[in-house]
Amino acid sequence: MIKKTLYILTILLFLLVFSLSTIKISSEPIITNTTIVQKEEIGKIIINKINLKRNLYDINSPENNVEKNITILKESIPPTEKESIMILAAHSGTGKIAYFNELDKLELNDSIILLYKNKKYIYIVKNIWEEEKNGYISFNKEKRKQLILTTCSPTNNKKQLIISCIENI
Repeated sequence: MIKKTLYILTILLFLLVFSLSTIKISSEPIITNTTIVQKEEIGKIIINKINLKRNLYDINSPENNVEKNITILKESIPPTEKESIMILAAHSGTGKIAYFNELDKLELNDSIILLYKNKKYIYIVKNIWEEEKNGYISFNKEKRKQLILTTCSPTNNKKQLIISCIENI
């Protein structure tokens, strides 16, 4: 009985060693069509006047999409940089993704909080205007950190509302 058990254990050990020796582990990366989706937020915009508090996602995240969230435009320079210009866009109107629906209620000197990578930046509304919707927005570069907010005009579907803010220092 013991001899038979030892024989079986020897065979099992042999099979285990043999199967391990055929496993090949490559240090080369395996490229697939799978994309790693990161939903981790990098910040938050808070506009108390219009009861807005929304997460912001990395510029390369699939969550940084105007059809899902407030979007950081690719031309943005984060507030961690000296020449910072954060440009945020979102829908207005009706529906669950109309995060900038009440943006037109902002007035000069209103305050906006931007939390970015665990640091708080406070901006003050400096200028508000509308311009034609053509895929571009125009604004003057300031000597301070800037925050630009844009959405569709609430009164003219051919225009966009633009709110330019500067860091409150």
